[in-house]
Amino acid sequence: MYLRRDRAMTAVTVMLDIAFHTGRSDLVSGVELAERTGLARRGIEPVLQTLSRSGLLESVRGPKGGYRLGRARRDISLDDIAQAVLLDEPAPMDETSNPLFREVIAPCWQTLDLRMKREMAEISLEELIRRAEKRGLRRPVEEPITFSI
Repeated sequence: MYLRRDRAMTAVTVMLDIAFHTGRSDLVSGVELAERTGLARRGIEPVLQTLSRSGLLESVRGPKGGYRLGRARRDISLDDIAQAVLLDEPAPMDETSNPLFREVIAPCWQTLDLRMKREMAEISLEELIRRAEKRGLRRPVEEPITFSI
């Protein structure tokens, strides 16, 4: 379920920061990422590891190591990011003993969740970067143009 998932929001924040500041060319260290996002390094490490295992990020070890996108920005949707981190998260508590929850709230939440999933599948990191630029935020580095056939 997407609604009110802090881990998914953290993962989107991390991925957007990496896409915005480096993309697939340079590396972003965990320290830089934590400083820019205002998130605790300890808190984002498990998210970074999960995103790396899923292939959304590439992880480079060593003193000059860090993270970069595992795929092009246009090929990573918000749904991809949320799915990667929510697979590791325990399912929310099921309130089956409560008939109002079971018969009204749960089906409503399921419908909302499916709508959210479809919307998130339509939004890529590329789109979020365009939105950031429209709001006057400037990227520190421009990625070279790449073509794929």
